[in-house]
Amino acid sequence: MKILVVDDEELLVKGIRFNLENEGYEVITGSDGLQAIELAKSEKPDLIVLDLMMPNVDGLQACQEIRQFSEVPVIMLSAKSEDMDKLMGFEQGADDYLTKPFNILELKARIRALLRRANQKNEQPKNERITSGILTVDSTERNAYKGDLCVDLTAKEFDLIELLIHNPGRVFSRENLLDTVWGYEFRSDIRTVDVHIRRLREKLEPNPADPEYILTKWGVGYYFKA
Repeated sequence: MKILVVDDEELLVKGIRFNLENEGYEVITGSDGLQAIELAKSEKPDLIVLDLMMPNVDGLQACQEIRQFSEVPVIMLSAKSEDMDKLMGFEQGADDYLTKPFNILELKARIRALLRRANQKNEQPKNERITSGILTVDSTERNAYKGDLCVDLTAKEFDLIELLIHNPGRVFSRENLLDTVWGYEFRSDIRTVDVHIRRLREKLEPNPADPEYILTKWGVGYYFKA
């Protein structure tokens, strides 16, 4: 498996590279957002570890650009621990977020979890096209439609609506959604689920303020009403 590590802290990059290569990964590196975009295109890594604050192009913009052509898992690194910074990373398409300084064992565990999740997704062929009202989810194309309009969703937004529409009426807690969609326990950043649900409603619901499909079971979680 090939991992792209992009950070302007040279010593940190060397440390990550050393540890990941010892795990058997092929590691390529960069030092700014422009390199991250270029290497993501040319090298087609299986996963990207991407710093938030970098020269030329920051990690948020780089992640947004990468999401235009790839669904590769992205772990964002940052010295900022505020919830808003984390949520901004998720909104730009990041799959995970680690605050510096971090334990290298935790980084490796999260890499394994994201790669496992990506592999499971690729190994499970799906040919279902489910329609409910004006919404259609095509698991083969990984596209969602609002009427005849193909809606631009991030990888995680699609994973969420796919899970919900395949299980109409089933209420998923935030913890369960994190475990199922993100592939591991991500309890410290549980509000990322709320952010993704809000964005799905904005993109798919006729009236996001009064949703018809993606509903809340107060005190429990979220569900899809067929």
